[in-house]
Amino acid sequence: MDKNTQVGIVRELLRQLDHGTNTSTGEQMRVPANVYTCRTIAEREWQVLFRDHPQIVGFSRDLPERGSYFTVDDFGLPLLVTRDTTGRARAFLNACRHRGARVAQGPCGKAAGFACPYHGWTYSIDGSLQRITRPADFGPLDRESHGLVELPAAEVQGLVWVHPRRDGKLDVAQLLGPMDGELAGWDLGAMTCMGTSTIEMPLNWKLANDTFGESYHVSRLHRRTLGQLFHGDVSVGESIGKHHRLVLASKDIDELRKRPESEWRLLDAALLVYFLFPNVELTVSRIGANLVRIYPDATNPGRSVSRISYYLRPQVVEALGHADQPKVNAANAYDLAARRGTDLISHESAQEVFRSTIEQEDYAMGVATQRAAESGLLEYVQFGCNEPGLHHYHRCFRDALGLPPLERVPVPTAALAGKAVDRRSLVAGAGHTVERGAARPA
Repeated sequence: MDKNTQVGIVRELLRQLDHGTNTSTGEQMRVPANVYTCRTIAEREWQVLFRDHPQIVGFSRDLPERGSYFTVDDFGLPLLVTRDTTGRARAFLNACRHRGARVAQGPCGKAAGFACPYHGWTYSIDGSLQRITRPADFGPLDRESHGLVELPAAEVQGLVWVHPRRDGKLDVAQLLGPMDGELAGWDLGAMTCMGTSTIEMPLNWKLANDTFGESYHVSRLHRRTLGQLFHGDVSVGESIGKHHRLVLASKDIDELRKRPESEWRLLDAALLVYFLFPNVELTVSRIGANLVRIYPDATNPGRSVSRISYYLRPQVVEALGHADQPKVNAANAYDLAARRGTDLISHESAQEVFRSTIEQEDYAMGVATQRAAESGLLEYVQFGCNEPGLHHYHRCFRDALGLPPLERVPVPTAALAGKAVDRRSLVAGAGHTVERGAARPA
């Protein structure tokens, strides 16, 4: 993200704080509640968005050296991702070509190759078949055509992408559009994974996604957790193709008022939340990033699994390595004063935020919504003028599945004249609801 854009976003966040306003689209949207419960819709989205669509599976540093590998089992196939002897990231079906048993057993590691535990066939890190046990007994076999089944894979802007289909098109530059250049500025490829966690709960995967899409709830639901660190009802959003960026104002933002704009850095004053279509939330901060991959349960629209990976920037890893203990950990994760002016912030603090804020508060609200939707009595949910990220996400979701457009609920201009919202947030220069790379859906 260029300097002028960062300064413009900070200015807008400060303006909202000074005027008691938030972002506004000037309209509300109704979403049929059956998108969270309908099995027909769930089957369609599983096929279109997870089996026929490229998936982000990790960061480049999850394959830190040649011979590194990790496994994934979240979108309908057992996946093995490796870095071969040339340094290239590759992806394979984690299945022996003999009888289909897994060849890589653990979640990650380093290996020169893989041996099937069933009959002992071995494969190199590049997927080629190296050895057949007792070949004279087995009979003739063309080894060159019996390597591991390979899938399209690519590394772009520090992210590893895989297409679940052998013949799938994987053009990440096209997928990201203008987002490509913006992500490049955050140096994701240099970050190191410090830990992972999983949240599996009875809520639809889109409800899990919805929790990341607005700042409206921060001051209420999160007043004792994330609300200690960030302002609620203040945000700057921008839709970029099918993706979206939401910027939340840290309570440190007032420190920037004391500095000239030439010294303003957005990450000193805000958290960036990127939604990468169809199922990834990527948060970027001064100390690192969190990658949240949200998956549906293929057999039950009322359940989902979120895989969260916690990454730190190199200088933070180095600082923690030389310190007796981190200044910020799980015990004081919400202590704003402790966070100021230090890189000694452990990944355990991020894990605590996801446990106590996301799992116990956000997702708990999603579970309640899921139950209401499953009752059949809740016809729709309604997104306010101040929730543009949710408008955009559900528009793109419905468009991808060929569903009817959202129902607009126009709001009279007079109703927007008060203090709660400000229509100036619709101005392109403010960066709120601008859509780059795609026309705004009707």
